[in-house]
Amino acid sequence: MLGIETSCDDTAAAVVRGNGDILSQVVSSQADLLSRYGGVAPKMAEEAHSLVIDQVVQRALDDAKLTGNDLSAVAVTIGPGLSLCLRVGVQKARRLAGVFSLPIVGVHHMEAHALVARLIERNLQFPFLALLISGGHNLLILAHKLGHYLQLGTTIDDAIGEAYDKTARWLGLDMRKGGGPALEELALEGDANSINFSIPMRQHKDCNFSYAGLKTQVRLAIESRKICRSMENNPISLANLDDRRSRADIAASFQRVAVLHLEERCQRAIEWALKIEPSIKYLVVSGGVASNKYVRARLSHVVENNGLELVCPPPSLCTDNGVMVAWTGIEHFLIGRFDPPPPADEPEDAMFELRPRWPLGEEYSQGKSEARSLKRARVFPSLTSMIQSSDQN
Repeated sequence: MLGIETSCDDTAAAVVRGNGDILSQVVSSQADLLSRYGGVAPKMAEEAHSLVIDQVVQRALDDAKLTGNDLSAVAVTIGPGLSLCLRVGVQKARRLAGVFSLPIVGVHHMEAHALVARLIERNLQFPFLALLISGGHNLLILAHKLGHYLQLGTTIDDAIGEAYDKTARWLGLDMRKGGGPALEELALEGDANSINFSIPMRQHKDCNFSYAGLKTQVRLAIESRKICRSMENNPISLANLDDRRSRADIAASFQRVAVLHLEERCQRAIEWALKIEPSIKYLVVSGGVASNKYVRARLSHVVENNGLELVCPPPSLCTDNGVMVAWTGIEHFLIGRFDPPPPADEPEDAMFELRPRWPLGEEYSQGKSEARSLKRARVFPSLTSMIQSSDQN
């Protein structure tokens, strides 16, 4: 299975065998663009994907020592994500599948983050609990079986990865290595108890997340310290010792509270999940933020205290990658969930479905938050409801 991923700011492709062997993995990062524009600029990201998609896919095939004739199918992320970026990957997948008459598997980006753990940990069987954390998503799901998920909690505003990136930028960190890794590194130098940031949403007894308020607290803390007033335009490489220590204290205090919010929500989600599915043994933590060692260490305590096991993919499979898309494609392909090959002469302007706003599972009744402020415009039915409807038909 060839997997193609272009949902946001990384162009990725990989080839994976049905037995789990990873034959190739290629990722082209847009770190320089992120640093230049202070985040993902959709049009710039689309152009960057378009410039490298052919080379990335060809290298994935070359590294695997295969051609299109050797593939069983092509898997590609069709949502959620930025529609301009998704389109680049889907167009490439359809061109390739058309030329070699290959079936296509449309993949849900967040399901792929969850299922890649089953490639790494072969003992990971359904049902299991998963925390999916990245720049754009905070999601707690109960995975009943392949394609059937119950959403226990999600973010009502900003995701933890976005909060990490924004805080890192305000602190003048080098964004070329990513805001999260840069902040995690600086936090090692700081006092995590130096600033008493309040923990978000403690008054809401659910599993939803919110990081907008914490970001505001961080901004106010920065502005209140005269030494840090112009941090964003004053890179940390130019900071004196006191200035650097002040920034490190803010980073460490932010990280402590941001992750404590995760811990509290995970604890409640474990309690809910065990009532619904008492046989659960694993908590999967995946997505870009799951690469953070502090996050892993803190969540491992939560998991151990509840008698569960923590499963975290290696960092290269936590960030967006083609392996997770290929593996998810394999799982669905093996039970007959795929689309027929597109026509070989499909025109460049052909219409095909993208799902930029696409929930993974149905909401748990107790998980519906009064604080929810998510926009509902153009939201597709969840993957779970679509599969259930298809199975019934």
